[in-house]
Amino acid sequence: MKLFPGKIDIIAAELAHSLAAEEAIEATDIKEVEMDIAAVFKEYIRVDRELTDQAKDLCEKRSLPYSAFPKIKRQLADKLMFRMGEDALDYIMEQLLGCFMHSQFVEEIFAEDHEIKVIMRPIIRKHTEIEDNIDEETRQRIKNLKEGTAEWDIEYQRAKAQVMKRRQLT
Repeated sequence: MKLFPGKIDIIAAELAHSLAAEEAIEATDIKEVEMDIAAVFKEYIRVDRELTDQAKDLCEKRSLPYSAFPKIKRQLADKLMFRMGEDALDYIMEQLLGCFMHSQFVEEIFAEDHEIKVIMRPIIRKHTEIEDNIDEETRQRIKNLKEGTAEWDIEYQRAKAQVMKRRQLT
C-alpha cells in the first residue's frame, strides 16, 4: 500500500461522504471530518518518512548494506507499534476509528467498527493501489530500453516522476 500526498484530500472526502451517506456516522460538519481524516493520513506519511530517515541513518552509522534497511525500518516501526506494508491498511483504519470516537465533529457513530471498516477498505484500496498502474505506465514509456541497465534505471525514475506529476500525485 502506497499513500500519495496528492491523494489524501480525495480519499478523505470520499471516506467522509461515504460514511455519512451509509449512515455509519453523523457529522456536524462534514468538511471538518474530512480534515480529521486527512490528518490521520498525513500523520501516517510523516511517521513513515521519519522511520525511513532513521533506518537510513542507522544503516549508515553501522556501515550496514542497503539490504539491511527493510529489517531496520521494521524493527523501528515495531518499537512504535506502527504498521507498514500489508498491515498498514488495518492500522490506518484503526487510527481513523479512534479519530471518529474523539472528533467533536462526529456527533454519533451508528455502525459497528467492522461495518465502518467494510465501507472504508475499498475506498482506501482504490486510491492506494495505483502504484502498479504507475509502474505499468512508466515501463510502457521506456519499453525501448533494456531493463537492468543504468540508463534504464535513470529513465525509469524520470518517467515515473512525469507520470506522477501528470496524475497530480506529488
